Amino acid sequence: GVWRGGRWRVGRVEGGGWGRGGYRGGGVRRAHVECRLRLQIGASAYELVDGCEGVAHRRDVQRSVAALHIAEALRNALAARGRASLAVSGGTSPWIMLAELGTENLDWASVDILQVDERMAPDGDDLRNLTHLERSLSGTRAVAAHLHPMACGGTDADVAAAAYLPVLAALNGPIDVVHLGLGEDGHTASLAPGDPVLNVTDVPVAATARPFNGTRRVTLTYPCINSARQVVWLLTGAGKVPMVARLDAGDRSIPAGRIERENAVMVLDRAAAGSA
Repeated sequence: GVWRGGRWRVGRVEGGGWGRGGYRGGGVRRAHVECRLRLQIGASAYELVDGCEGVAHRRDVQRSVAALHIAEALRNALAARGRASLAVSGGTSPWIMLAELGTENLDWASVDILQVDERMAPDGDDLRNLTHLERSLSGTRAVAAHLHPMACGGTDADVAAAAYLPVLAALNGPIDVVHLGLGEDGHTASLAPGDPVLNVTDVPVAATARPFNGTRRVTLTYPCINSARQVVWLLTGAGKVPMVARLDAGDRSIPAGRIERENAVMVLDRAAAGSA
């Protein structure tokens, strides 16, 4: 699982350098998007960008790679079990990825889309991750999927978390793909430093005990995320460099460092990789 000479046993890249490239250090496979590339995931090949100059000025290339990887994982789940599930985190970085993912030719009617985390805010509010998730998928093939929102339009985060338990139970198995981001404080999902939700192990979803950046949250817990068949990290921006290094090192003192690495894939841009 090590990138060498533009080749990787899971994904293959031809034409174009990867700089610090990717590696599998303790289980996390890392893909640093830098130049023209032809990506092969499984049996499918994709020409993402024709020419290095185009990539150098496209900030969304890594989002395309993440979308293609997620699509292939969903396709494999559909082939194996007849259904597939994807849990999506909040933040701004996944918006383009989701729009591109929605163009994939999948049996979307057999796909369940869940939320990794959500803020307590009124329905339709821009604070809500759901608002941006729906906007990103609007007009794409993915509107045929079964979207399962967290019921966070009220004021009681604990009630909202409890309401998501039967949604997760109805999957009858682990989530196929969990998408995660990384905060500059080391948080992922809404697993924030110092919050007691970090220690919840008896339920797959829970409410934060205190407000995080102004609002209480509902979040999938470590047991739920770590049971996923695949975790895809999408990391962008120079502000992530210190935490990317700690995540790479398996630093369990940050919340993100407690996500299991064996089935994780990291997709990051040059800035997040700390490349010159």
